[in-house]
Amino acid sequence: MSSTPLSRLLQRASPVLAARNVTHRRSLERMGRIIVEQHVTADGFAAGPDGELDWVDGSITDSEPMVQRMLAEFENTSAILLGRVTYEMFITYWPTADQDPLAGSINALPRHVVSTTLAGTPWGDHKPAVLEPGDACETADRLTAMYDRDIIVWGSLTLASALLAGGCVDQVRLRVTPVVIGAGRPVWSSTFEHRRAQLVENTRLDTGQVLLTYDLD
Repeated sequence: MSSTPLSRLLQRASPVLAARNVTHRRSLERMGRIIVEQHVTADGFAAGPDGELDWVDGSITDSEPMVQRMLAEFENTSAILLGRVTYEMFITYWPTADQDPLAGSINALPRHVVSTTLAGTPWGDHKPAVLEPGDACETADRLTAMYDRDIIVWGSLTLASALLAGGCVDQVRLRVTPVVIGAGRPVWSSTFEHRRAQLVENTRLDTGQVLLTYDLD
């Protein structure tokens, strides 16, 4: 496998865990896919050391080509799956972001939040998100059996790592921003079995952002 940000980050887990996950996954009838989408720096970080996102440049990440791309992706999206921290960040913006061209789709799609600490998951004046207090992979498997299109995981680094470690991720979309921060939180915080990643897209935008999409075996 070539040395890409994803291939360097896809790491090891115990053979016992890997075998259990493979058996579990093959026993399920799945219709939808779990898609993890992350903004990352050129040196492979998804956030600063304390979770900072001050390196995210809206003129790059929210460029017109990216907005149009996301609107098109929503056509094949059934639901959004979030962790607690990203949910708490999202509800400060999206429920009232009427001026944002993405808000209509995000506020209309079913939203699920994996958390064992939240008591509820309101979404402003919109229909509340569904609180999912159970195991991350069991939740993901249930949702892929429930929905027939993609289920998008944005941010949610702890959740995304748990899903990947459990063999529950079908595709990874890395949105590489042209900035280097030197230190921070990696895209994946867990260790797991190597999984071969097939590059299905490598697109460079005029903003300097590079879009890498990998299907996972």
